[in-house]
Amino acid sequence: MVPHLITALTGPINEFEQRILDAMPAIERWFRLEWMEHTPPFYTSVDIRNAGFKLAPVDSNLFPGGWNHLSTEMLPLAVQAAMAAIEKICPEARNLLIIPENLTRNTFYLANVAQLVRIFNMAGLNVRVGSINPAIKKPTRVALPNGDAITLEPVVRSRRRLGLKDFDPCTILLNNDLSAGVPGILEEIYEQYLLPPLHAGWSVRRKSTHFKNYEAVAKRFGKMLGIDPWLINPLYDQCTGAQLGAGPGMEPLQTCVDALLTKMRRKYKEYGIDEKPFVIVKADDSKASVGILTVRDAKDLDALKRRARKALIGGDGQPGSDLIIQEGVLTQERVHDAVAEPVVYMVDRYVVGGFYRMHAERGTDESLNTPGAGFVPLAFEHSVHMTQPGVRPGASAPNRFYMYGVVARLAMLAASYELEATNPDAEVY
Repeated sequence: MVPHLITALTGPINEFEQRILDAMPAIERWFRLEWMEHTPPFYTSVDIRNAGFKLAPVDSNLFPGGWNHLSTEMLPLAVQAAMAAIEKICPEARNLLIIPENLTRNTFYLANVAQLVRIFNMAGLNVRVGSINPAIKKPTRVALPNGDAITLEPVVRSRRRLGLKDFDPCTILLNNDLSAGVPGILEEIYEQYLLPPLHAGWSVRRKSTHFKNYEAVAKRFGKMLGIDPWLINPLYDQCTGAQLGAGPGMEPLQTCVDALLTKMRRKYKEYGIDEKPFVIVKADDSKASVGILTVRDAKDLDALKRRARKALIGGDGQPGSDLIIQEGVLTQERVHDAVAEPVVYMVDRYVVGGFYRMHAERGTDESLNTPGAGFVPLAFEHSVHMTQPGVRPGASAPNRFYMYGVVARLAMLAASYELEATNPDAEVY
């Protein structure tokens, strides 16, 4: 199930929300049957946009940071889910090693790692943090903004196992998205559980593959619920080989953008939506150096300023990059008068909470996952425990966060399809 959290939306329930809330028993059964056949990623976070007429995921992270942005009240949910996840994978687990990103000076990121240590420690594990950063040659204590501290220790690799000098873990938790490739020290580990697996990293993953799987999930879910899958699915296209450094090389990208905008205009007309459609252009493999562009007309690509084009190409100057063009989804949510979007966190198949990402300097049609973003934890709704079926309208407050949990789990299910398809050790029958 999904925790009952307070959302930024306080208006009346619309028809789409009501459809999802009314179908809760059928939806939960549908997910239960799916998880009998597919293994969820170990942990996941999903960025969601709610345009009012459409609710869709715009990004899914299989190595989520930001655990420190969850409210303290949500800690028991995360601990309980962590217990279930560990018990399913390795019931006899005792020692857990967390391997973070090599961001030793980013104390806000390390606060996220400290929260993970706390969660898994409360789940009954001895937890230490091992760094694969060559600069960490001895245990290094780092003070954190909230007054806590975390100790980073150099990882030691034996022939078959990974650990610390005096610490032999049976399970290794990666909080490193491997966007720069898989370090050799993490390869060929067969005696320990590596979570998530290496093929979940951005060295293998592609956003276009994820949204292809999500499209298939959305179609099946839409058929079960009797809704148009477009209401929960952002249209997308993949553009390969666009030479972004030269004028003529932009033509493939212009063609893809124009085709997707045409599809969107058709849908907007079908539903009577009086908004101007837009698309988001970004790297398919989530290169950190590559920027994100909002495009409202294919002709706008000709007028891109040199600086904007350079941002899309990336700091390495590589002009040819595989791109994904994704349907832009407006957000109608506001927190402290700033544009906001919910981010939902899951451990195993359980929704454990979330927060709002907000950005005062961004518009409703722009990416909020940029420098300057702020984070507001979602709180529990204390005025009601559970929605009571059959009670007259208004007597029982609905769980508006439930629909976010549904869409987030659909994205997590798509990620599980992804991991199954790219598993190098999959058994072929």
